[in-house]
Amino acid sequence: MIRRTLAALLLATAAPAVAQDVATAPVLTSLDAYRAMAAGAETAPLFARELAAARKSVDAGIRAGIDVPTPKDRGGGPTHERHKANYKLIQQAGTLYRLTGERKYADYVRDLLLAYAKLYPTLANHPAASDQVPGRLFWQSLNDSVWLVHAIQGYDAVRVDLTAAERKTIDEQVFRRLAAFLTSEARTFDRIHNHSTWANAGVGMAGYVLRDPVLVEQALKGSDRSGKVGFLRQLDLLFSPDGYYAEGPYYQRYALQPFVVFAQAIQANEPGRKIFAYRDGIVLKAIRTAIQTSYGGYFFPINDAMPDKSLKTEELYQGVAIGYAATRDPGLLGIAKWQNKVALSPQGFAVARDIAAGKAKPFAFASTLLRDGPQGKDGALAILRSGPQEHAQVVVAKNTAQGMGHGHFDKLNWLLYDNGQAVVTDYGAARFLNIEAKDGGRYLPENDSWAKQTVAHNTLVVNETSHFDAKLKRAEAVAPTQLAFVGEGPLRFSIGEMAGAYPGVTFRRALVQVDMGKNAPLVLDLMTVKNAGKATYDLPLHFAGHIIDTDVKLASNVTTRPVLGKANGYQHLWVDATGQLANGQGRVTWINQGRFYSYRMATPGAQLIVAESGANDPRFNLRREPVLIQRLSGAGDAAFLSLLEPHGRYNAATETTTGSRSGVAGLTLTETTGARVATITLTGGKTILIAIATDTTAGKAHSVTVNGRKLDWSGPVGRFDGTAQ
Repeated sequence: MIRRTLAALLLATAAPAVAQDVATAPVLTSLDAYRAMAAGAETAPLFARELAAARKSVDAGIRAGIDVPTPKDRGGGPTHERHKANYKLIQQAGTLYRLTGERKYADYVRDLLLAYAKLYPTLANHPAASDQVPGRLFWQSLNDSVWLVHAIQGYDAVRVDLTAAERKTIDEQVFRRLAAFLTSEARTFDRIHNHSTWANAGVGMAGYVLRDPVLVEQALKGSDRSGKVGFLRQLDLLFSPDGYYAEGPYYQRYALQPFVVFAQAIQANEPGRKIFAYRDGIVLKAIRTAIQTSYGGYFFPINDAMPDKSLKTEELYQGVAIGYAATRDPGLLGIAKWQNKVALSPQGFAVARDIAAGKAKPFAFASTLLRDGPQGKDGALAILRSGPQEHAQVVVAKNTAQGMGHGHFDKLNWLLYDNGQAVVTDYGAARFLNIEAKDGGRYLPENDSWAKQTVAHNTLVVNETSHFDAKLKRAEAVAPTQLAFVGEGPLRFSIGEMAGAYPGVTFRRALVQVDMGKNAPLVLDLMTVKNAGKATYDLPLHFAGHIIDTDVKLASNVTTRPVLGKANGYQHLWVDATGQLANGQGRVTWINQGRFYSYRMATPGAQLIVAESGANDPRFNLRREPVLIQRLSGAGDAAFLSLLEPHGRYNAATETTTGSRSGVAGLTLTETTGARVATITLTGGKTILIAIATDTTAGKAHSVTVNGRKLDWSGPVGRFDGTAQ
């Protein structure tokens, strides 16, 4: 028997061309779009593979039978995972019906939804709900919204080919009931928050499918249709003009899917709204910005983030596909090619088709300043990249606003990526997502007691208390100021300032990425503090790697392990060693994935504390991670100068080591009128002077004299190479 090609099979089995009732025909994806996908699937290998995977998954679901259990479990539990699997199967099966015409897929969607039609009217608030807004199918209403977003797409695909009685039952007992539940729950539906985004998207898409303009308007403008909240208002308030999402990259990733799929539904049903042009194309900006806030495919794990979330997620498969369909940006094809997966949708088909046609180009990763806040006036996320290469060094300066309830108290925090690895790290969230044994995947108590506290980040702590005393309302009232940013050229920098995190204290941070020819760039960090009073200052550096050498004379705690403090995150730090910086100088070198890193400190009077997270953690909820803390006691105005130097290689396979010793011989700071000048002395006798002006006005001329040498430059930062005197 001659094997039929995939295209021939799909075309031969495509859903019959019968007269369609306009009131029930698919509206989220048109019949013409389904036919185009079926006709072209064989020429788009990535799409054909997704189609085959969906068929395998749904066929297994059909063989297993209908399973719609009464909800009882928290995240990760059997009933939670079953309902989660069901919404995916409904969506996939609906698409398969349209692409293959095989009635078994429509029947499966019908039977699943009829089972939900029996179950859903019997449900009250979920029995495992705790501090979250309870759902009916899931422990939090957010998951009910996610169920709706997916299930309504599968239902839309088959609805026209169900009987009138079946449609009526499913419409009224599943989708209208679920929409009514979500719109009546103001704590979910009428907020400016990612939970609301999912709820608005689900209700709005259901409104299109059920031909209910009231539901659509509620989704767009809030339950009372006033426009004070709702999807459009979220587009106004949750994104900055640069497409940066208020809660940070991790939640930008999560919220992106409802934003893009609902926008696509709006475009398909009401093109006159020009949703992709709304607010200067904010939806499309958000897709590109989400990608920019990643390294090696993984999102910068700031705020309540999980460090293992990457561009290889359903949200980004959808985002890349819809973004490409709207823009035809070949850089998005480059991301999709790296993802090696596409959405099972018309937009995903277009991506796969054009990748097969050789149209993909590398995505334009670049140094980027992403303003924060609806008007772009609430600080910024500053990203400095040493080049477009995959493993180029990246410095991230987190000079952003609080980020709502998922924000951390870490103004002027920073991260470093180098050699394909996270080097200066951020803990992210204390949470095990969907792990039933860890509180059902909820945020753990240590998220508040450790992960959100300032000492868990790489920024200034005053008197062992967190910024804003870890009070959300106070933190949301004031944001940092991004004073300066230069992302191109051999000297790239970000300067931010924070006033109001502590009473009477203003601190400023300059992060300077210094190119070193063939070697990786150095990163100079100058943290200055102005304080009319006296205080104890701590400047932590959380890092990934194993310490191999230090020139600080340390007193190590080898038989006991004292805890650094009693509250504000300090209770979770074990003190492994302490030592005074001799003459205000000190260096610690560690190794991480075959590269050495030397952290050099030039902070007169400072003590070095070597610590590790995990103290006071009886349930083992925290990861054990190292941290170096520079401490100044009884200080008023102060300056912390640090330099991070990547160097050398270790090859475990060949057992060879090169460049394991630091190439920096010294680091000093000179304060002059109008500027501070860092002198980096290299082992060969050369020097690099980095002058950082107090006045950060772009283009302003500066002139200072250091050790008899006159330095003239314009702009906030100047570089001067020479030899040691």
